[in-house]
Amino acid sequence: MAISHFYPPRRTLMGPGPSDVNPQVLAALAKPTIGHLDPLFINLMEETKALLQYAFQTQNEFTIAVSAPGSAGMETCFVNLVEPGDKVIVCINGVFGSRMKENVIRCGGEAIVVEQEWGRAVDPDAVETALKANPDAKFLAFVHAETSTGARSDAKALCALAQQYNCLSIVDAVTSLGGIELRVDDWGIDAIYSGSQKCLSCVPGISPVSLSAKAVAKIKARKTPVQSWFLDQTLVMGYWSGEGKRSYHHTAPVNSIYALHESLLLLQQETLEASWQRHQTQHEALKAGLLDLGLEFVVPKDERLPQLNTVRIPQGVDDATVRQYLLNEYNLEIGAGLGAFAGNAWRIGLMGYAAKSENVLLCLAALKKALS
Repeated sequence: MAISHFYPPRRTLMGPGPSDVNPQVLAALAKPTIGHLDPLFINLMEETKALLQYAFQTQNEFTIAVSAPGSAGMETCFVNLVEPGDKVIVCINGVFGSRMKENVIRCGGEAIVVEQEWGRAVDPDAVETALKANPDAKFLAFVHAETSTGARSDAKALCALAQQYNCLSIVDAVTSLGGIELRVDDWGIDAIYSGSQKCLSCVPGISPVSLSAKAVAKIKARKTPVQSWFLDQTLVMGYWSGEGKRSYHHTAPVNSIYALHESLLLLQQETLEASWQRHQTQHEALKAGLLDLGLEFVVPKDERLPQLNTVRIPQGVDDATVRQYLLNEYNLEIGAGLGAFAGNAWRIGLMGYAAKSENVLLCLAALKKALS
């Protein structure tokens, strides 16, 4: 087999992630690599932490970028907080809630599942019923923006319930950070993780994580070792915090941190409120066009994510054929359905840099052509 240099085409990414990357972020990625313990890089880490605190709307001292994708951010929260025998209320309304349950089981915890219909938000009343029935539960875990369905759950209400019933909250914000309202401190979120490749429009491979003081105290009071050495935050704390010299833990992905820093700086310059509004505005334009094409949304209006639009595939239309046509003819990527929606729905992303008018117009024109 003859192997040559790889030159990827310039796609328009409107699937469930990764999203289009801002050219300024790609340029940051190409800057000269320096050592991960270089004083200049340590300073960049501090700035990245401050920018992440802004994005999460938190003053949590422990706010870092895990050197791995969002799934590792999820595992970071669970393996550090959940000990064998701990009872965790897990809300499942799609694929990624199921992954939370899997993490609880692998930590030796007991998962109490609150099952919801796919394509719907988590029902706070059902969660409260589970909390009342399990007064010894220590955690409430849920997905803020369910990537597999495009449903948004009420994180503020769910975290209020966690506090009321003396639980720590663990929140998946992989698809929500930067795209919809998210306020870690105001809502009392204890552990939260996200991904670099969604509404932050950075390259894949980094997972922002923030832990409250209560969550950090829980980790420090563990009676058993964290089952993952690499993700053990009691070890990582010495690398991401402290004045002057820092302890060596692992070789951080230096250039990827450059890119994350740039993407977060762009978000701060735009402001969170403006970013949230931009995603909503472009969603409204896309929605109008999709409805004109006769496509139906899976998620009810009040529970719908603006940055991830899940629509039913019309009867008689082949899922894979349409997506391949869009890729071949328009260099446009949209997402297939996952789990219960496989073959029955498309997921159209409007995330970060991709949430702009020209992408909406391209997607609608390409879909109209494909469907005709």
